[in-house]
Amino acid sequence: MIHELPKPWYDPIAYKKIRLEEAKFEAEIAKKFVNENLTRNAAGKIFQAWKALVAALAVDKRNEIENKYKGIVKIKEGKKVKRADWIIAIMPTSYLKEISIIIGGEINYLTDKAILIHQYQYNGPDKEGVLSSYRSDEIAKNDILTLINEIEKILSRFS
Repeated sequence: MIHELPKPWYDPIAYKKIRLEEAKFEAEIAKKFVNENLTRNAAGKIFQAWKALVAALAVDKRNEIENKYKGIVKIKEGKKVKRADWIIAIMPTSYLKEISIIIGGEINYLTDKAILIHQYQYNGPDKEGVLSSYRSDEIAKNDILTLINEIEKILSRFS
């Protein structure tokens, strides 16, 4: 049976809860990949965990997000939703930094690290530092572990 993710415009509390669980599970998978030295796979999972966490935290900043991102977005079956709700639901990578600034604090700073890890996932290590800021898998692994630890700390506040 496939469960559909609750939409933030219908049930923001349920949506936040599911996205926090998603962040936890993705971080756990990332940790397993790191332990198996599957660093680029771990990078993908920790980035997904980070996006889920930011989406969950964005629920509490919905009014501020709505003030910044006005308008309506058409979704499937011609339904229309507020742009802010669509951003919270989808959390496009292109909005991740801006939403993190709205959330503020450690989320803003750690998002920079998550975006660098996302670039590493696609480009791998780059000794010249052109396609990736990570010159080796070990350097990337360090930041992946940092994100795993920070996600676990943030999630512990909701337990």
